[in-house]
Amino acid sequence: MASALLSTGLFVPLKNRGETGGFCLWNSRSSIHGELLSKANLVKREISSDARGRLVIASVLGRKVTRRETVVPDPDYRIPVVLLGMAGGLAYTNNLLPAAPVGLLGLLLLFQTTRVRFVFDDEALEVKVGEELQQSGENVFVGGKNRWKYSTFVNWELWWPNFPVLVYFKETQTKPEGQVHFFPVIFNGKQLYDVMVERAGPSKTSGPK
Repeated sequence: MASALLSTGLFVPLKNRGETGGFCLWNSRSSIHGELLSKANLVKREISSDARGRLVIASVLGRKVTRRETVVPDPDYRIPVVLLGMAGGLAYTNNLLPAAPVGLLGLLLLFQTTRVRFVFDDEALEVKVGEELQQSGENVFVGGKNRWKYSTFVNWELWWPNFPVLVYFKETQTKPEGQVHFFPVIFNGKQLYDVMVERAGPSKTSGPK
């Protein structure tokens, strides 16, 4: 039994290696171990992306594991610019009372556009902040991490297709009966719609034009 587990040429005389007398342990791997190592050598570290942007990685056993690439939609400043323009127009016509809240909202969204990012990884949507994509902490309204798995999405909508303003989605991760979220679309609406369709399924709304 022991000899069957050992590969051939296990012991090589030292004189064959320029030495005199005795034997040297030349190859102590068993056939099973050697087979595992040979399979391990087949692992491919090359990562290629297909037409849908998915990453294909060869596993140790030769099976392919498909992972989708991380997508971060570009920031879009149209909404804060429009709000600030409206505030300026209201102030110009001496409508200071409505101009103040509209202007403050525009400034808030302008600031948020520079720092907040939607990060779509292989399994979940996560809200992160900054160029380094740091953690955003707990949700200030419902608690918990600002990260929701696509598998828990019940429905989502993008209003409105021609000029996306709000994105809505409902998920069951936060609470079983479902939790609704609204976010201003301060990202590229087309990129946001396309990745939501791919990761969370189709929506009743049409894509932005």
